[in-house]
Amino acid sequence: MTTAPRPRTTTRDPQELGRRLTAWFSGPLPGARLEGITVPDSNGMSSETLLFDLVHPDAPVRACVLRLAADPAAYTVFPSYDMERQHRVMRLVAEHTDIPVPLVRWLETDPGPLGAPFFVMDRADGRVPPDVMPYTYEGNWLHEATDGERAHLERETVSVLARLHSQFPPKEAEFLLPEGSGSPLRRHVAAQRAYYAWVVKGFAPSPLIESAFDWLEAHWPDDEGPAVLGWGDARIGNIIYDGFDPAAVLDWEMAACGPRELDLGWAVYLHRFFQDLTESFGQSGLPQFLRRENIEREYATLTGHTPRDMEFHTLYAALRHAIVMLRIAYRQVHFGEVEVPENPDLMILHQATLEAMVHGTYW
Repeated sequence: MTTAPRPRTTTRDPQELGRRLTAWFSGPLPGARLEGITVPDSNGMSSETLLFDLVHPDAPVRACVLRLAADPAAYTVFPSYDMERQHRVMRLVAEHTDIPVPLVRWLETDPGPLGAPFFVMDRADGRVPPDVMPYTYEGNWLHEATDGERAHLERETVSVLARLHSQFPPKEAEFLLPEGSGSPLRRHVAAQRAYYAWVVKGFAPSPLIESAFDWLEAHWPDDEGPAVLGWGDARIGNIIYDGFDPAAVLDWEMAACGPRELDLGWAVYLHRFFQDLTESFGQSGLPQFLRRENIEREYATLTGHTPRDMEFHTLYAALRHAIVMLRIAYRQVHFGEVEVPENPDLMILHQATLEAMVHGTYW
């Protein structure tokens, strides 16, 4: 899979989207024009992003971002895309915390105008650690920064998680709980099992993913800890930085109500994913950056809460990422970009890492 072509991120024409969005704006801002329509290099597959300038004398903002739910006909990565839910989370985070989140100006739940629900928010200036090629590779601004600058970015990023978890009222997050019974963590894992079943429907199951679910059951935390609002996709690639300070926290579609460690484990693992990948190609990467022990220590200092059961939560993050990777691989199969191997585990880019975690040899 390391030599497979980069998966396509969209089946839509950005200029056509721009024309349809211009027509939509005839409602709230008659006569508005859209200029400078571009698709960012970081455009993902879970939802689509369009950048544009809104030109109108009464426009409350000029520099805008469109976030559009994935095309339902394009073999989506997730079963559903609730843009109203994301909008609500971002509004509540802005209301209850000092986390910098972009202001959402317009929400459209009707799929008619653009083919799927969307919202339009303010665009923030700054820079984002790249995913392709990952920031752990040479030749990007974060890799070329000094150790002190990266340490500052790391501290400020952990502070985002600490402040979110501490400032947001836990009761306000309960609308994010999946249906069912049991604790927030039990419901979260059950939802991931359902997502995995959806991913492999019609395909052979993944022995590795199923063994990882078994590992979770065998190592379930004795004390799950209190539930908080979790960002969900808690990684530096979803933050716009002004210099080395967070200027905008993005991508709230995976927001959840659950233990603090859901975010911490995801932040640790998503960096490890890039670091391990970089080392496998003979580069040193950033071995001193975003280390698990440093994140745990800084978080405990900021909140008074010592992270617990982090091996559980880091493996859970690797498991969740494996399910997403498997779906993306099957999406490539759908578009004729790759073929299905005999062993479906070979379609998981971090197969060796997850296997080592399950066998207790990773750390």
